[in-house]
Amino acid sequence: MESRKTTPRRPAAKAAEAAEATTAPKVAGETKAAAAPRERRQRVQSAQTGMAVLKGLARLGGRASLSGLAACVGESPAKVHRYLVSLIEEGLVAQDTATQQYLLGVEAMMIGVAAMRQADPVRIAEPALVRLRETLEVTSFVAVMGNKGPTIIRFEEPGLPVTVNVRVGSVMSLLWSSTGRVFLGLLDDTRVLAQAEEELAHADASLRAQLSASDPIGTLRRDVQAARCASVRDTNLKGISAVSAPLFDHTGKLCGVLTALGATGGFDATPEGPNGRAVRREAQAVSALLGYVPRGA
Repeated sequence: MESRKTTPRRPAAKAAEAAEATTAPKVAGETKAAAAPRERRQRVQSAQTGMAVLKGLARLGGRASLSGLAACVGESPAKVHRYLVSLIEEGLVAQDTATQQYLLGVEAMMIGVAAMRQADPVRIAEPALVRLRETLEVTSFVAVMGNKGPTIIRFEEPGLPVTVNVRVGSVMSLLWSSTGRVFLGLLDDTRVLAQAEEELAHADASLRAQLSASDPIGTLRRDVQAARCASVRDTNLKGISAVSAPLFDHTGKLCGVLTALGATGGFDATPEGPNGRAVRREAQAVSALLGYVPRGA
């Protein structure tokens, strides 16, 4: 029987095998490490898509068909459906079995309720006041309707303020201040109307002459409703002009008024002027943060 000789391995071959043994786990480890960031990115993208579907449903009024929702978020119906299944499992979305439409679920409603409880118009409007002060260098404030009338609750002044005798806690006139006129025009409250009638009865003839002779309060209300803002010039405070815009909450109710004022000689209070546009723009931004959605939007 022929015996087979075993050729001893060369040192170089042993070294190569050892290198391969130590390299293989290293390559596998490197591949796994490289895959981790990719997996994290995929999870983030999935979460973003899920939130886009949920926000799209909210933008459509909280109820939509699969095709309508897919068109809103710019994704295929099949992809949107996969995400809807997960959102339904979490209670964020529900499906109407009769119409097959999707609607916001109980958990989404609870999130909305919690957010609305934190929607304080004064707190949310503070950055807007600062921007008006810094960009326009004017005095600005937020007022709410108190039991005695429109009351200033947050006040910002520029470095060189205009001397005015209003501060936090001051109650503004309903008829002669731009702040009060916004409340008068956009609040359907019999107490507000009664207060305006009382102001009118005690007003000087010079002030009464600025209003319509036949229907002073009614005309003033209709003008504010049409313009969605109000402005005054030397009426409430001599030498002072002001422009105001409404703040609406998530129900569409007037919850505050944003006002900017300045010395009449250097302050353009017209609604279409730079001050008026800035105040209306900031008021719209605050209303949006409060959850307000304009009709037809």
